[in-house]
Amino acid sequence: MEPGTPARLRATPSWLLTQTAAYASRLVADGLGALDARGYHYRLLAALDEHGPASQADLGRCCGIDRSDVVAVLNELAAKDLVRRSPDPTDRRRNVVTLTDAGRRELRRMADALDRVQETLLAPLSTTERDELTRLLTTLLDHHAGR
Repeated sequence: MEPGTPARLRATPSWLLTQTAAYASRLVADGLGALDARGYHYRLLAALDEHGPASQADLGRCCGIDRSDVVAVLNELAAKDLVRRSPDPTDRRRNVVTLTDAGRRELRRMADALDRVQETLLAPLSTTERDELTRLLTTLLDHHAGR
């Protein structure tokens, strides 16, 4: 906790969520950084793994990443042979992005690193408490995201 933060503030869910999110973000950045990766790398690879080949624009929408950032991240992933871009046969102006076998292996490494991050973040909680926290956070996010 930040020294000098008023007790009244420390007791508010919004402050607790913000502080925990900042800590979780640092853990994720460090965990993926150890693999020379970033959160955007994981998000795009995971989306391709889950949904199959997609256009760059669809990937950006699916992952909530700005179009220009998608292009830059895909350039990085393509340079490492983790994704392949090819012209869309139905619209040559678009590229279809496909996950490569190397991309699947890298996604597994990233997922393992993120599993370790979850263990670190949630260490003081029991399995039941972890499940309940996840359920409650999902409820909050679904409500505020309008789902």
